[in-house]
Amino acid sequence: MMQKVESKQHGGDDTALNGIRLICSQDESRSFLYYIESHTGYFGEWSHPQYCPSGVLTSFQIRVEPHRGMLGDDTAVNNIKFRCSSNPMLEAAGMDWGEYGFWSENCTNGGICGIETKMEDYQWGLDDSTLNDVRLFCCDKHQ
Repeated sequence: MMQKVESKQHGGDDTALNGIRLICSQDESRSFLYYIESHTGYFGEWSHPQYCPSGVLTSFQIRVEPHRGMLGDDTAVNNIKFRCSSNPMLEAAGMDWGEYGFWSENCTNGGICGIETKMEDYQWGLDDSTLNDVRLFCCDKHQ
């Protein structure tokens, strides 16, 4: 997985997590790769890829900062963690604002294979938050 994250803007408009990319391969050799990606916001840089040491991504957890009010700087989703079927956890260097919610349901017969995101449109100079919610979908191994 990879994340597109805007670093702290030090008084400017922070958006934090702007995109998620899931890297897929046929086997653990990573010799055949392709990726699926959420709609991606305008800001930030892509992280280096992280892979499960073995197995596939099976569940996730997002870090969300609550609404900051009329004069606050909203960021919404700041980071995401993934759990691998071999049990390690992957977390990229997103921002640390807000709290992690509950883990998603576990993909029991396969792994995560689809992504849907809720994105705020560019606000043209107003407060941008970009990525606001994430849904990930499971596929059976035979798919």
